[in-house]
This record gives sequence, C-alpha cells and structure tokens, in this order.
Amino acid sequence: MRLPNGYGSITKLSGNRRKPYGIRVTTGWVTDEITGKKKQKYKFIGYTKTRAEALSLLAKYNNYPLDLTYDKITFSELYEKWSEQKYPYISDSSIRSYVAAYNACSPLYNKEFKKLKLFDLQNLIDTCGKNYPTLKNIKILFNQLYDYALKHEITNKNYSEYIDIAKHKSKKSPSDKQKKLSNDEIKKLWKEKDDIYCQTILMLIYSGVRVSELLNLKKDNVYLDKHYFEIISSKTENGIRIVPIADKVFPFYKNWYERYPECEYLLCTENGKHLLHRNYYDAYFKKVIGKLNISCTPHTCRHTCISLLAQADVNQTIIKTIVGHSGAMSITEKVYTHLDLSDLLSAINSI
Repeated sequence: MRLPNGYGSITKLSGNRRKPYGIRVTTGWVTDEITGKKKQKYKFIGYTKTRAEALSLLAKYNNYPLDLTYDKITFSELYEKWSEQKYPYISDSSIRSYVAAYNACSPLYNKEFKKLKLFDLQNLIDTCGKNYPTLKNIKILFNQLYDYALKHEITNKNYSEYIDIAKHKSKKSPSDKQKKLSNDEIKKLWKEKDDIYCQTILMLIYSGVRVSELLNLKKDNVYLDKHYFEIISSKTENGIRIVPIADKVFPFYKNWYERYPECEYLLCTENGKHLLHRNYYDAYFKKVIGKLNISCTPHTCRHTCISLLAQADVNQTIIKTIVGHSGAMSITEKVYTHLDLSDLLSAINSI
C-alpha cells in the first residue's frame, strides 16, 4: 500500500535487528552539486518489530508529531505541552499551585517520561522536603500529566495513582523565614532598574498589589495623569480599589504603558500579548531575583510594601485601603477615601 506524499515512509533495515523496521520522515531537501538533482533528507522517528507496528507509529506521529518521538519525550517537555493546553482555561491561583508543584520536580525534568517508574515518583515525594499540602499538589500534577500521556499514548501505565503521601501528613508547613525584603535587597533591585522586568518587581513593592492584579491590569484602568490605577476585579470586596502610583516607580508605569501600544494590558510579553503568571514567574521574575541572589516570591513584595508603610507610620486604615485587605473599611469610608486620593499618594510616597 502506497503511503500519501509527505506522510513518511517505512524501510526494513539490514542485519539481525530486534526492531528492523525504521520509520522515517522527510526533514528537507538537498541539491547534488554535480547532477543538480534534489534528494530528500530523512529523520528516523522510531523502530519497530513488525511493519504493522511501524504503520501504527507513523499514524500516531502524523496525528501528534513530537520532535523526539513518544519514547523520548522528557518530563519537562511533557509538562510544557500539557500546560500550553491547560493554563489558558484555569485561574491564576490554580496555575500558581501547578507551577509550585512543577518547581519541586526538578530531579525529573530531563528524564524520559515513558521510562519513569513508581520508584522515581515516590522518591521525589519522599526527598523533596515539601510540606503535606505541597505534596498533594505534586501528586495532582502527576495525575494530570499521566492523564495527558495516556490520552496521547505516550505511556500505557499510570504510576501516579500508587503514590503514597499519607505518611507525610504530619509534616508541618515550613516557617516563612522572610516576610519581607531587606533594605539591602531593595537596593540591589534599584541598581538594576533599567531592566524592565526588575521594574515590575519594584512596581509590586511600591504598590502592594497581588501579582495577578498587576498582570491583569488593563491600560484603560491606568490613569497616569492622576498617578493611580484601578483594580476592578478581586477575590474580595475590599480588593476592588484605587491604588496610588508612587513617584519613585511612576517612570516604570509610563514606560510599560507606552512600550507595547497594541496590547490592552499594562504588562505584556515581548510580542505584545497578555503576560500570564506562569510565563512571568518562570521566565522573568525568577531570572531577576536569581541574578541578584535574592530569595523571595511575588507575594513577598506585597508583605514588603505593607512593612514599609508601617515603618513610615502610615495609618493602618490607609495601608489596608492601598493593599486591599478584606474588612479594612466600611462602604462609606471606602467612597470617602476613593475621593481623597492625595492621602493615598502621600502615604505611598513616604516609603
């Protein structure tokens, strides 16, 4: 049976081989300098015992063409493919849970997913040093990855269902050793203020907003002429608020506002698209703090803002209003403070 053009081909290799049937696909063409004729360049994507198995693998490849074939895809590569499909449809908090779980799985990153056994997964759980809630999230991530792998026939067995985390149930959460950034660490960030992603960290510190609030901030809700922006969607009533823009970081807001005119969001990817939490945290935030040898999370920046405002003797009600703590103010007080923007600007400029 003749296979369609561009579909790939199957060839029986010479010699005494355990898997003599090679499956190959065309990767390009080269021209013979003497004859001027064009010849195909091939890449072998797998080997099988029978021609029937080879046809099946070639069909799978055409339906789902992985660069390294199903047998070779690593844990990290599978996670990337899964997350590309998963993350656009789930909340920021769910993404953060998955990202934290994935970050704890670094010993598995470069291992071929199909070759992972229960021992590899259980050993990761037993030795990663994470608390019980995080271990639960790691197991959930494993479940998701195996569901994806089974769906695409990358593996035929789900080892994640046999993982035991119950023995770690008594493990308490590690204490948060660093509630805020030190003055020296903040100075390090200011020395790198020309880095646009370092600017975003300083924007977090000098506003007290949650990272999701900054990433989802649209230009329509940024009022540069009046030095404030609006949070119009939040998990709490008091989270819906106006946030003053400190004079220290105002140039950063202006820079980002003008940087990608085609993007409706204040912060954007390099190609002008909405910057999602996973991309921001993995590709930019961690890169900056790693370079400066600073240990923190985006939420540390929020704690830092609160601490700096308290050290500057700012009224607690104003602090809660700026950062959007629940239970901070009555509706009447919120309306009044919204009108009195000068108090908020004075407070944020005191740090």
